[in-house]
Amino acid sequence: MSVTTVLSQDAEAKAAPARRTAALGGAARLALGLLLPLGLALGWEIAVAAGLASGRLLPPPSRIGAALWTLAASGELWTHVEATLIRVGLGFAFGASAGILAGALTATLPPLRWLVDPSLQALRAVPSLAWVPLFILWFGILETPKVALIAVGVFFPVYIGVAGAIASVDRKLVEVGRIFRLSKLALARRILLPAVLPATLTALRTGLGLGFLFVVAAELMGASEGLGYLLLDGQQFSKPDQILAAIISFAVVGKAADAVLVALSRPLVRWQDTARETL
Repeated sequence: MSVTTVLSQDAEAKAAPARRTAALGGAARLALGLLLPLGLALGWEIAVAAGLASGRLLPPPSRIGAALWTLAASGELWTHVEATLIRVGLGFAFGASAGILAGALTATLPPLRWLVDPSLQALRAVPSLAWVPLFILWFGILETPKVALIAVGVFFPVYIGVAGAIASVDRKLVEVGRIFRLSKLALARRILLPAVLPATLTALRTGLGLGFLFVVAAELMGASEGLGYLLLDGQQFSKPDQILAAIISFAVVGKAADAVLVALSRPLVRWQDTARETL
């Protein structure tokens, strides 16, 4: 057996406990994260069962679970989840792409920043529902205005995050690159991109979260499918259990989408030596 093989086996043996510890730590964090919502749900269930609360406007978890099961068994829940995910995915793709491009251009080109940034900052203060009548007038009531509204919601946090990340790059890093006579492309690839990537990924997560916020307003525009429509239907027909089932579905789907984004972006920032893990 060669020395290389022995060293490789020794490194693998040392890495295995670390992987097991990380897996156990992940399971412990998941269990701890579920402790609070499960505890609150159990407490409310006991309070309603003991007659301490009526549970009419805020149904106990058993009724909410039954509503979720009925929706899932009929296939209606998956139809609504699919419609919402498609809208959020398209809106996120368009909004994030535009936000990254606009943020990079305004941060690196001062004349463009002076020209464009004040208008974008003013538009950022416009409430989401203010866009609804205009988008309906422009695009009708089909899918285009819904995706456009979600894209607007995603655009601004990504734009602010990217522009701020580029503007806050340490000047010394750029000077070091110039000392080593890096070309502009090499400077951007080897210094600027690693410096702005963590903040950009955080901005993307924020934009994705706002995409799920904006999809509720988007699905009020004549939608017949989607979790937002499920909320509105429950409100119109006085079904609090359906409303809470839709809210829980939003929470689960949104958290799952965020976890996928974090998992996909983790290899890009593996080089970071941070004191704490990403939330």
